[in-house]
Amino acid sequence: MKDLIYKIVRGSLKGLLHLYFGKIIVKGQENVPKNKAVLYLSNHQNAFLDTILIGTDCGRNPFFLTRASVFKNRILKSIFIYFKMIPIYRIRDGISLLKNNEETFRACSQLLIAKEALVIFPEGNHHLKRRVRPLSKGFTRILFAALEQQSCLDIYLVPVGVNYRSATKFPDRAAIYYGKPIRIQEFYRPENLQETKNIVIKKVSDALKTLTTHIENDEEYDVIISKLVTFHTDFLHPEKANTSLMNLAKITKIPEITITKNLFNTLSEILFFTLNLPVVLLWRQQFKPKIKEQEFISTFRFAFSAAIFPIYYLVLFVLFSFLWNMTLALLLIAIIFSFNLVYTKLS
Repeated sequence: MKDLIYKIVRGSLKGLLHLYFGKIIVKGQENVPKNKAVLYLSNHQNAFLDTILIGTDCGRNPFFLTRASVFKNRILKSIFIYFKMIPIYRIRDGISLLKNNEETFRACSQLLIAKEALVIFPEGNHHLKRRVRPLSKGFTRILFAALEQQSCLDIYLVPVGVNYRSATKFPDRAAIYYGKPIRIQEFYRPENLQETKNIVIKKVSDALKTLTTHIENDEEYDVIISKLVTFHTDFLHPEKANTSLMNLAKITKIPEITITKNLFNTLSEILFFTLNLPVVLLWRQQFKPKIKEQEFISTFRFAFSAAIFPIYYLVLFVLFSFLWNMTLALLLIAIIFSFNLVYTKLS
């Protein structure tokens, strides 16, 4: 029964993601080993959306390391544990709580020994910048803890690049790239764990820099992003985006290009706003202003949309049925839903 509920929720989330995003590209699933211990190591731009995008389209049923602060609520804690989330403590949670990570690392190592899959965001936190930040060593501690118990354990590291067209805006598009697996046994040297750690971290970092857009120069980040946007860089294809990035290094001045919306896009946006006015206003006036971190905007918008639109359609159905009849009400709801879907997919 538990597995059935898990599959239903996972399938429902996948369906909702495809309604929310205009397009979701998934590449490299064939790189994920089956029936082997797998550690997914992903960049982290977009809070909880990164997690569910990987979780619903990774080819396995993984466990997730999740920041401990979200486990404070007893009800949410039960839900998160049910859906295979494991708390990881950070310094901001309190230095005294860091000792709890020892239990987390032991639990994760046991999962790897059992040939399960585990998702970790080794950058340590989320950030909207299109760059791979320095990786923490936490995931290597999990690896070494498992290998200490079974030195011949076959563990594969799968780097994952999660990319967004524009992570804070709607409609948005996403792309997930699974890189070539890195077999830990090829580099594991129990007599020199420091060397092993350095090699593994570098290999994962280098792989991630090819699976997402990586802007190395943090000081000139805003200028570089402006150039990429001006030249209509497609951030859903990191290989092309990184090639464009290298070519842009030769450009010293950004040309003045006026970006204008065509009439179709403008009318579509106005119509979307009009047809969904109560929902849009509720989001913009009541919910969005309360979000403190920009990285959470898309996650909360997704959750808000999944919760509010069924209610909105139901209210419209009751209203239209009262004004006219149920058949016409169903037809009008179908038209509004279809327009919203087409608008999302084509924008």
